Amino acid sequence: MAAITSDLGRDQFLQLLVAQLQNQDPMEPVGQQEFIQQLSQFSMLEGIEKLNTSFESWMKIQTLTQGADLTGRMVEYVDSNGDKHQGVVDSASIKDGVLHLRIDDQDISIDAVTAVLDPSTH
Repeated sequence: MAAITSDLGRDQFLQLLVAQLQNQDPMEPVGQQEFIQQLSQFSMLEGIEKLNTSFESWMKIQTLTQGADLTGRMVEYVDSNGDKHQGVVDSASIKDGVLHLRIDDQDISIDAVTAVLDPSTH
């Protein structure tokens, strides 16, 4: 049986396992040890998928927390022309997995932010 890779999902693995069992040679059935190994691989794949889902949720929460921490703060950012601007962060959101800050009615990617400024100096 093929090794499990990141391209082989849970459903495909089960389909492959069922097809293997349906088409096995009755004179040489799959050995118990090989079958247990395949089930173990399936169990490991399922655990990794759950871990990835949990990690993605955790990362989203972390990203939103970072955005919330910047809300109300003065930041410096660079626009698409390379010009520097400053503004107060009104809100934060995630778009396509990237934190965006709402500053002066514009969505600014966190990648464009170059500094968080001390409010006492501005």
